[in-house]
Amino acid sequence: MAAYGLYSHIQSNRRRSLALLAGLFLLVYALVFAGALAAEALSVNAGLDILLRRAWLDLVAAAPLATIATVGWIVIAYFFHQSMIDAVTGGHEITREEQPRLYNLLENLCISRGIVTPKLKVMESDALNAFATGMNQKQYSITVTSGLLNLLDDNEIESVLGHELTHIRNGDVRMMVVAVVIAGAVSFVAELVFRLWFYNAFSFRSARSSEEGRGGGAGLAVLIAVALLVVAYALSFLIRLALSRSREYLADAGSVELTHNPDAMISALRKIEDRGELPGATSAVMEMCIDNPREGFGELFDTHPTVENRVAALVKFAGGHDPGPIDLPPGSETEEEPNADESAAAGPWGPATESGHWGAPPPSPGEDESSPEAGPWGPHPDR
Repeated sequence: MAAYGLYSHIQSNRRRSLALLAGLFLLVYALVFAGALAAEALSVNAGLDILLRRAWLDLVAAAPLATIATVGWIVIAYFFHQSMIDAVTGGHEITREEQPRLYNLLENLCISRGIVTPKLKVMESDALNAFATGMNQKQYSITVTSGLLNLLDDNEIESVLGHELTHIRNGDVRMMVVAVVIAGAVSFVAELVFRLWFYNAFSFRSARSSEEGRGGGAGLAVLIAVALLVVAYALSFLIRLALSRSREYLADAGSVELTHNPDAMISALRKIEDRGELPGATSAVMEMCIDNPREGFGELFDTHPTVENRVAALVKFAGGHDPGPIDLPPGSETEEEPNADESAAAGPWGPATESGHWGAPPPSPGEDESSPEAGPWGPHPDR
């Protein structure tokens, strides 16, 4: 993909993201207005125009508090979102000594482009997935599953890391965290309003029946409030889908730009395909992953483009080659525990061979296995 096209798309996507996030923020006010309208309808018997006017005044009065509450929600998420995600996924930070292979792959990518190396975390899971989180350079981290480390080769893991680094470099991670936080605020307010309506449903029905015939607009006002709630909640979800889908294509392209290896990105996606479900992870966490196997109605509510579409884009624009769906060896999705005999004989370079030495070849015919000259890498040459 041409650099100009890629970077122009990134800039355009950032502008759209800011506009969408501003829209998400405004949804909070729409929910406050819906709640105020419902409250007025439950307490005052008046025409619809009067109820709408009173609800607007309520919104103006409550707007500062709603703004402070939403900003407070964002501040909490800013400082503690990583801890909350780690608590849900079980991800833990690793050191270079624990995963030198993973560290070297990530550092090489970062050094080649002058990117600050993010933290590395591993989630113990047989699923094949990875995601990036953080709001600034001090917080950025990339989490990969142990299953992904076990079943992908170095080139494929490098492509996955390049995908997540592109999310960080493009500002996608920060935007997604904020979007998820604000969408969470929208969901919270919507649920709160629904619960208030539920507990006040009886009083509303009583007031409506006692004051029927006086020209009240309470019923219509409640219908409008319900419609606002449903639309606000649906938009908050659809906006998050738009943020996720468009970014995945750019992250795939960015990975190819970093690694110069479209085939590795394609084979990584093919291996991850339908194997990325993280048990216990919330939908918000799954939306941040390199692949989200949780499907919606058709593809309408999918948070990611299908692997087929992503691979097709890499084949068309990056010149990659699609091997088609990849069948992993049976039982490879769960590491087999060595039996007692094997584990007893296993050394730092793998299980012992027939000669009894770590990694040593079988003895040649006529060769004495018990020769005192034999070392841990096989028999010593003649001196």
